[in-house]
Amino acid sequence: MFDRDTLIQQLKAHSNWDVIIIGGGATGLGIALDSTTRGFKTLLLEQVDFAKGTSSRSTKLVHGGVRYLAQGNIDLVKEALYERGLMLKNASHLVRNQSFIIPNYRWWDNLFYTIGLKIYDFLAGKLSFGKSVRISKTETAARLKTIKSEHLKGGVVYHDGQFDDSRLAISIAQTAIENGATLLNHFKVEKLLKNNNGLVNGVEATDAETNKTYALNAKVVINATGVFTDEVLKMDNALAKNSIRPSQGIHLVLDKSYLPGNDAIMIPKTDDGRVLFLVPWHNRVVVGTTDTLLDSHSLEPKALDKEIDFILETANRYLTKKITKKDVLSIFAGLRPLAAPKDKSEKTKEISRSHKIIVSDSELITITGGKWTTYRRMAQDVLNKAITLGKLPNAQCRTKDLLIHGARGMVDKSQHLYIYGSDQKEIKKLIAEFPELGEKLHQRLEFTKAEVVWAIRNEMARTIEDVLARRVRVLFFDAEAAIEIAPMVAAILTKELNKTDDWRQQQISGFLKIASHYVIKN
Repeated sequence: MFDRDTLIQQLKAHSNWDVIIIGGGATGLGIALDSTTRGFKTLLLEQVDFAKGTSSRSTKLVHGGVRYLAQGNIDLVKEALYERGLMLKNASHLVRNQSFIIPNYRWWDNLFYTIGLKIYDFLAGKLSFGKSVRISKTETAARLKTIKSEHLKGGVVYHDGQFDDSRLAISIAQTAIENGATLLNHFKVEKLLKNNNGLVNGVEATDAETNKTYALNAKVVINATGVFTDEVLKMDNALAKNSIRPSQGIHLVLDKSYLPGNDAIMIPKTDDGRVLFLVPWHNRVVVGTTDTLLDSHSLEPKALDKEIDFILETANRYLTKKITKKDVLSIFAGLRPLAAPKDKSEKTKEISRSHKIIVSDSELITITGGKWTTYRRMAQDVLNKAITLGKLPNAQCRTKDLLIHGARGMVDKSQHLYIYGSDQKEIKKLIAEFPELGEKLHQRLEFTKAEVVWAIRNEMARTIEDVLARRVRVLFFDAEAAIEIAPMVAAILTKELNKTDDWRQQQISGFLKIASHYVIKN
């Protein structure tokens, strides 16, 4: 079902689609799932890999946005808190309840954050993850063993969600395919097709693996390309003004000793007015993020030295265990597609994070903004818009209670295979059948060769990067280890995909180039 040849056959079998989606990040995948479950014939095309860009580089939070509450954006917070509850229910193997502690060093902060977070709790309503509470200095220090205790007045505990972003993206892609959609990665849309009235009625796209180009027709084409939004808008109208200004956020990954307990830390005020998070993630710690307006974007954004210094400096103000550059296991940069500010404002934190739907004169539908937590709601709004425009027949959204692939049954989170949910028994079966697949990929890591084989056969991974960045997340956990095991993963891919030795060599050199951005040069 998830086999590329099968999906290409589906593509060839249909010359007319109801919905074609450009872009396979959280937004595009959510739209594909919503569209196919409403009964529309759905095709999604992604130029590189699902969640290759922003959607695999988040702070790993499923949240209402405490910061948006401070800005008075109540509706956005309320919507996100509702969607947070649905994500926990529908993807229980990948989303979990996470406690956060805000350490307070001034007594009035304790009061201020307690009141603010009570409002947060209230807005979550029945889908609350737990009540926020004030805790003493002693309890704060006991729960956050690496926090500085000098001048510490106490803390406030609140609850939000924590998840694995690209794993959820792959699971949503699988769910969409199981429900009848056709999704293809490594398939680049080159141009938009139009009818005699100048209305968009399809795309021309090229399979990156065969270089074969296809003309594909659709009732509606949806642009869900994140920071690449303007490229597609310019395909539609060469004179289109830029609507997106990329803002970069970077994260550092550390070993668990920097945050040994189960609680995350939220530092509410940094020098640039953002918040800084230290979040437990797969037995490691993610620290971020920054907010740096850029003039251009790329598929592989690079962390700037000043961003790295900012995170190290800010985190070290609060921790007794000093973080140095050599302690960083991996560093990753992601780009937020912010609406281009009208007045050349540089204050990215004040640009609205709510999503926006744009309908061009050609009836191309573009969705921008938003965040992972509201991916399902964004999809619902886009398809409802297409229906109100008369481009699709009326059909109700069905994703509110739809379980995501892998989410059936209880999840035992005591071992790392839990992220596969109900698929983990199949991986164990694979190891029982071929015991050599039970070997670890690297002595520092928990992952096995079976997971690489599984990613290729069942999760549409086509390259070393697909495997090590977004399926088996070694590149994000330990970039040096990823570099060391690249040849082994290349050998498995070459065998599974029946590729040549030249292809294998190209894969290794291409991956090493990308992986070098994830290592801090001391």
